[in-house]
Amino acid sequence: MPEGQYRDLWRTLPDSAEFSAGDEVYSLCHNCSNIIEEMHPKVQIFSLWELLAEDSGFPFPDHRGIKVTVQDCWRSADRSREQDAVRLLLEKMNIEYIEAAQNHGETEFCGASLYRPQPPRNPKLAPKHYAERAVGKFIPHTVEEQEEIMREYCRQFTTDKVLCYCHYCLEGLLMGGVEGIHIAHLLFPD
Repeated sequence: MPEGQYRDLWRTLPDSAEFSAGDEVYSLCHNCSNIIEEMHPKVQIFSLWELLAEDSGFPFPDHRGIKVTVQDCWRSADRSREQDAVRLLLEKMNIEYIEAAQNHGETEFCGASLYRPQPPRNPKLAPKHYAERAVGKFIPHTVEEQEEIMREYCRQFTTDKVLCYCHYCLEGLLMGGVEGIHIAHLLFPD
């Protein structure tokens, strides 16, 4: 699809926005980050976690040494700054963490979302992420099969709590029967 058609498609979306070269975008959504990155390559994309990790005035809650496993997301596997920021935030909140077996750029996890069809707009708007890198993913499974895949995946964890920073990952962790926690719940406990 030629670049102009991408922009036309982007403008028809309710969550679309116009960006200029050099703009900075702070995002919570890995889908949004990937789409913006491909559609607007001159825009700088950061996660909210990066912003908070650099904020010396943020009132970090003290979680008194709870132990979690960190689950990275396939959708942000190439975002090392975000991954590093998540781990720094855990340290600032007095949370001990261990790494999942597949972490950082090696992770292939995104909850059950990879076992159901993806939204049709994603490979159109971000073909590198959701067509080229998604080969073998987004293969439909029944709900029962998704639950079994998540239960099998979650058997690897040795901590009571598994931390993530993606709503799809959280859904999958909960489906798999572990105590999944999104980092936002720890940063903003009230």
